[in-house]
Amino acid sequence: MDCRVVVEAAIPVYDVGSADEAVRIAISKTGDMLNPDLNYVEISMGTRSCPHCGEDMEPAFVAADEALVALELEMTVFNVEDEEHASRIARKEIGQRMQKVPLDIIGVETIDSDDDTDSESESESESGSESESESGSESVESPEKTDQAEEPDEDLLPDFQDLMEEN
Repeated sequence: MDCRVVVEAAIPVYDVGSADEAVRIAISKTGDMLNPDLNYVEISMGTRSCPHCGEDMEPAFVAADEALVALELEMTVFNVEDEEHASRIARKEIGQRMQKVPLDIIGVETIDSDDDTDSESESESESGSESESESGSESVESPEKTDQAEEPDEDLLPDFQDLMEEN
């Protein structure tokens, strides 16, 4: 099962004059924290509303040239057991790169896998996220392969100490 997870992040921004400037800086700052490891995470402005009247507000709260910006980080998590598992994975992956930034899961949406024929081309283009999760198992296998390849080569080349003893 694949899921699309939306995480809300509260990004602090310093020395700003307006809410628009704060949002631009927060998006840039978040992109710097996430890239290149999580370049498949989509960053967008968060939505805020007044808790009393429900009126929509700007995603940034500015006071004394400092701002707190609400951003939504959206990522697809592949091969999960359930929605809670997907939210834990997304929170861990994003949280490791954005330390000391409060995160909250806004929503988890299950992606239909009925369109496998249509999504094969999309999954190939988004295979960066899958290949990174699979690369952990590949990196475990690759040292074994290199060890096997190096053992025959060791017999062909003399050791450094053997060369020094001959001289």
